[in-house]
Amino acid sequence: MKAGCSIVEKPEGGGGYQFPDWAYKTESSPGSRQIQLWHFILELLQKEEFRHVIAWQQGEYGEFVIKDPDEVARLWGRRKCKPQMNYDKLSRALRYYYNKRILHKTKGKRFTYKFNFNKLVMPNYPFINIRSSAPHQA
Repeated sequence: MKAGCSIVEKPEGGGGYQFPDWAYKTESSPGSRQIQLWHFILELLQKEEFRHVIAWQQGEYGEFVIKDPDEVARLWGRRKCKPQMNYDKLSRALRYYYNKRILHKTKGKRFTYKFNFNKLVMPNYPFINIRSSAPHQA
């Protein structure tokens, strides 16, 4: 691995949202730069130490806010070994996910996005409730 590049690993324990093993970078590939941005964002969101930089929005399932866009871009650049990364470049990459319906920008909220977990989570993973917590009406 290049000097200065780092990897955010799968978090230990609970707290917040839980994702299947396939949603985390495996420790067996420390030199790989093949991580996708959406995956990296999920990693940051899972770690307490990055809550001042990026965090889930209260009350909105799958919605997160980038509190410090420059720092998120710096972390992404370090992960990808691209020291010239900035938020303009990172946001361009995020917009790529709009058409794929992986995530979208939340209207009227600066630096706020929402994951479409229906696209990311396979139906065979019942650990995550992608439906409303309201009682089901038959």
